[in-house]
Amino acid sequence: MSDSNTTHFTNPSTFILLDIPGLEAAHVWISIPFCAMYAIAVLGNFTILFIVKRKPSLHGPMYYFLCMLAVTDLVLSTSILPKTLSIFWFNSREIDFSACLTQLYFLHCFFVVESGIFVAMALDRYVAICHPLRHSTILTNPVVAKISLAMVLRGGMLTLPSILLARQWPYCRTNIIPHTHCEHLAVVKLACADTSVSSYYGLFVVFCVMGLDVIFITVYYTQILRAIFSLPTKDARLKIFGTCSSHLSAILAFYIPGLFSFLMYHFGLNLPLHFHILIANMYLLVPPMINPIIYGVRTKQNRDRLLWLITHKGT
Repeated sequence: MSDSNTTHFTNPSTFILLDIPGLEAAHVWISIPFCAMYAIAVLGNFTILFIVKRKPSLHGPMYYFLCMLAVTDLVLSTSILPKTLSIFWFNSREIDFSACLTQLYFLHCFFVVESGIFVAMALDRYVAICHPLRHSTILTNPVVAKISLAMVLRGGMLTLPSILLARQWPYCRTNIIPHTHCEHLAVVKLACADTSVSSYYGLFVVFCVMGLDVIFITVYYTQILRAIFSLPTKDARLKIFGTCSSHLSAILAFYIPGLFSFLMYHFGLNLPLHFHILIANMYLLVPPMINPIIYGVRTKQNRDRLLWLITHKGT
């Protein structure tokens, strides 16, 4: 007997995004902070890119990785916000099947890329503090370019199987996604086949990428802290620790919401659906917004350059 409420299709032409179920009445109000965060992220990250491009003294490994971080943040936030705001403001809920998978690919690919960038930045701080005389010979421009390319290739290659698996599943339950964007598990749950391989691969990627990256970052910063505490004066220790605090703040802002969101989806924490969705949006919006603030305000060279550009705007 056929079920009239079930449509059988292999690749649906469109998905329907439901925004934040349960908070429909507050969508317009929610869109205001979302829009503000996106505007700050775009302005801040483009400012970082502009400052580094304009000042040759900033053309070094730390600032190359910072520029790569800015581009990654722009891609992550732009991947979801325009569509989310169009749903909030214009009720434009439909998204093409291929566009949904493309959005999913960019989100996960650049999330992996950003995690790798934080490892590269930790490596740069480790070499600069623990081996300062060899910094320019170890992290040369070709080495920085190879590290950057490796981070991008790793993100692209690790994410691709998830997309290929999601594309080949038969979708026969519904084409309604209870989310503001095409989140991987939210899409895979719509399939009417055994999708455990997708779940297991997602776990493998998260633990392989985030687990290894966090281990490397921890090792680097353990060595950095040992070097800091071995310095003879308190002023020297505070100065060097200040240069690392920005990076540590950005790392915590990136990993904590992302890990929390991942655990909620994979292990079904007993929390309201709208809370899941809000957290999933926060880990894609908050880091791109605060990273330029952290690095722009806390990094003296960036701050001085920005003030110089503002005060000399008319010359």
